[in-house]
Amino acid sequence: MTETLEWKDIAFLREVERRSGTPVSACFQCHKCSTGCPIGAEMEFLSSQIMRLIHLGEEEKVLKSHSIWLCASCEACTTRCPMGIDIAGVMDILRIMAVERKLTDPRTRGETFHRSFLSSVRRHGRVFELGMLTAYKLRCADFLTDLDKAPKLWAKGKLSLLPKRSADVAEVKEIFRKAEEEEKNR
Repeated sequence: MTETLEWKDIAFLREVERRSGTPVSACFQCHKCSTGCPIGAEMEFLSSQIMRLIHLGEEEKVLKSHSIWLCASCEACTTRCPMGIDIAGVMDILRIMAVERKLTDPRTRGETFHRSFLSSVRRHGRVFELGMLTAYKLRCADFLTDLDKAPKLWAKGKLSLLPKRSADVAEVKEIFRKAEEEEKNR
């Protein structure tokens, strides 16, 4: 059985456009973004479907979606869009809006991963994988899942005991400071 979607008001669409700085309303549903998405098979809503739900004002459906957290921000969708819509940027804004409105689904763990990743980048100027994974596992209280992958990652040199600090740590911290300041002014 399919659910019939109706037009709601356009406030959600306008807010997404304003905050992302991209013309979501220009999407004409060519689906090029979705066909190029490497994560598409895992998504509950493809990127083109997310764009359509935004058009229809389905704020809660979009912001509670697992899809916005699965997006890898690889920008394949953005590159393929003939209308120049920054779809990856829209997904970033949708994640921010979901957190602000407290509409995240704790089962997705996307927000938890997002926070752990950004915290690591902020602290070290780049991601420190072992520290980030430890913070993530502590936040979700899931210590044993994927533990079998650690030896393989270690053997390939993907995990190190100590973080490698970026030479631009101060610059990265300044970017975070400016982003927080800009967010407060919205």
